[in-house]
Amino acid sequence: MSIYHEKRKINPSEAREFIKNILKQNNYNVSLTAKILGISRHTVRRARDGDLNDYSRAPKKPKTKYNNKFRDLILDEAKNTKFGARRLRSFLREKYSIFVPESTIRYILEKNKIQRKKIRTYNKNRRHLYNYDALLPFTELQIDTKHILDQTSLPKDVYKHISEKNLPLYAYNAIDAKTRIRFRMYSHNLNSTYGHLFIFLIVLWLRLHNVRDKIRIRVDNGMEFFSGSSKKLSEFNKFLSKFEAEVYTIPPGAKYLQGLIENAHKLDDEFFYSSHPLSCNNYKQFLHKSQQWLNVWNIAKKHHGIGMNGCTPLEKLQSLKTVINPKIVNFPVLRLEDVMLTIGTLFDIVNNQYVKSIMNKSGKYVIDKYQQLYLKVFQ
Repeated sequence: MSIYHEKRKINPSEAREFIKNILKQNNYNVSLTAKILGISRHTVRRARDGDLNDYSRAPKKPKTKYNNKFRDLILDEAKNTKFGARRLRSFLREKYSIFVPESTIRYILEKNKIQRKKIRTYNKNRRHLYNYDALLPFTELQIDTKHILDQTSLPKDVYKHISEKNLPLYAYNAIDAKTRIRFRMYSHNLNSTYGHLFIFLIVLWLRLHNVRDKIRIRVDNGMEFFSGSSKKLSEFNKFLSKFEAEVYTIPPGAKYLQGLIENAHKLDDEFFYSSHPLSCNNYKQFLHKSQQWLNVWNIAKKHHGIGMNGCTPLEKLQSLKTVINPKIVNFPVLRLEDVMLTIGTLFDIVNNQYVKSIMNKSGKYVIDKYQQLYLKVFQ
């Protein structure tokens, strides 16, 4: 390695100044200077005629270079949404109809030092919640409730508006692990009467739309479900066994086992509860807005979780080519108080003689049985 190259590693401008000094000592003989230093004549002329500092290596007229406004748009949306490159690519396509490669977005974010907020995990050997490849649709569901009136997640004006307009305070949510299809109802109170009724209506809706496999539902130990009581759980499962369904609870404190529904709650805060309640002056308008958001989630929103590959929940269901009716995504968003006024509690439904006669019909997967029961419940 020549002296010039050793000096250049330390400081390029001093290395070129060194060439100019040697050139001057040799009466500006380019060939002799190049031979002495062991470099090319072009390098000597570059030091003699050019700048001491290196030129920029950026392309003079790059064909794929984005203008500053486009770059600023990507940076602004990245700061607002806190999305990574993959989710931001889908977000830009859905919101602005802009198609940008994921690699380009990642380059812009890294160059401007925009990083995603990293979530620290203490279990490095954690496994997936389910075997998503082998999982069948609607065989594993997660059900949980969300306290909407949360000061830590809502803007102050939205929090105040929900309180003043007496909008529903609790959301009962269910999500399918395979397709990410969601179901939702609301109430003003949190209790097991509404929780059990919601689970029953979800199971009834699934059976009505030709879900034939056994349904397993995961819930936490909250008071709106079973309060950790094994007796309540076994009695409820005895009733659900007539529908080939089962509810099971997670261990206390293991909220990570409800990761799908908890993540959905976070997205609800970001995309719905943080702004849309301001346009609702009563609970009927609120239910209508929530129905629109649920339709967007099930039909239009792209998902990038395990096994989703950027599909919407409806697209995922259709890609599986099952006998399940795609209209299953059209679950009505209702207020549980209104449902109970119409059909009574789950205890009233179970002890209804007409309902008993329908449930005791022969045939494990007779869809007519569930249609009759559904019409009886929602008449």
